[in-house]
Amino acid sequence: MIEVRPGGRRRIDRVLAPDYVAHLTQLDLTEVRARRDDAAQEETDLSYLRRLLHGRIDIVRAEQKRRAEGGSSSVVERLAEILADNAVGQSPAGSGRHQPLEPSRAEAHRRHVEALVSDADLSDVGSLPDERLDLALRTYAAEEASVSQRRREVQKVVDLLNDEIGGRYRAGSASVDRLLAAERGEDPADEH
Repeated sequence: MIEVRPGGRRRIDRVLAPDYVAHLTQLDLTEVRARRDDAAQEETDLSYLRRLLHGRIDIVRAEQKRRAEGGSSSVVERLAEILADNAVGQSPAGSGRHQPLEPSRAEAHRRHVEALVSDADLSDVGSLPDERLDLALRTYAAEEASVSQRRREVQKVVDLLNDEIGGRYRAGSASVDRLLAAERGEDPADEH
């Protein structure tokens, strides 16, 4: 389960701290953007972790279905098909967002997912007894629910920060011209 530690040093601890989005109007635009970018990176990492968990869940469910129906082809033989079904399937309403960033902790996320059910080797899922498959599914599903909850919380933070940035542009206190000048390395007027 993903726990948020008040005062913690991890990015998720910072992003989900109540003061992260408090008094946004008092922060300069550069700081609001930096916070938004940090929160967006956390959302990307949580989305990646969630996809890893969905893959594991799909593999376990496919093996359970194969056993229930008496199928002869192994899950490993059908792995590309199983994982492709998840990739093109519909996601719950409102949960999908474009992720322009790459996950920053992909290897750590893979290790985390592998450690959840350390003795359930999914490369030979057909050899696992039914009770191990059931346990693996429950474990992965519980972790996915936790990750999804944290992801929704982070998405709310990203939305608040984007709203603040957009509000500044609508009110005229931020300028696209100054933003573009800064990106070109010119010396724009300080944007607040």
